[in-house]
Amino acid sequence: MVDPLIDSRVEILSEKALGRTINRLASQVLESVSNSEELFLVGIPTRGVQLSQVLARELESLTGHSIDHGSLDPTFHRDDLVSIGTRIAQPTDLPSSVEGRQIVLVDDVIFTGRTVRAALEALLAWGRPKKMMLLVMVDRGHREVPIQPDFCGRKVPTKRSENIELRLKDIDGEEGIYLRKTSD
Repeated sequence: MVDPLIDSRVEILSEKALGRTINRLASQVLESVSNSEELFLVGIPTRGVQLSQVLARELESLTGHSIDHGSLDPTFHRDDLVSIGTRIAQPTDLPSSVEGRQIVLVDDVIFTGRTVRAALEALLAWGRPKKMMLLVMVDRGHREVPIQPDFCGRKVPTKRSENIELRLKDIDGEEGIYLRKTSD
């Protein structure tokens, strides 16, 4: 039996292309920091957390030392909860202080920018980083606030009725980025 959900998706990046993109993004991050020991990746749930773990492994292989990474759920800092609805907030996990660190917020897809705006506000409640940057795998446009990523894997103009899915082996058993059309 053919799964109609898998058939309705369009591949944006294959597993091989996704691997190259992750390597490129890791290299760009390293070029932008003054000291890789100060680097701290902070993933935004849900896929940003897993993506930050993948990036941390890639950065560790490039630098030869471990890279701090954690997660930060900005749910309670959102200004649009009425329109998007609430979900169960994920626990924030910041294994070390953000104070004086070079933070890279990591998310899978940037859309309106409201999640990132909320994440910036939430992060500042934990301390004052030396520098904050934003890394996203896909920028799909439709911004409602003036936030742009510092590092972007791919720009994919979409319709509001479409979604982007980042699939990672660790949790999905496959890797790639897909465009999925949803019914209007």
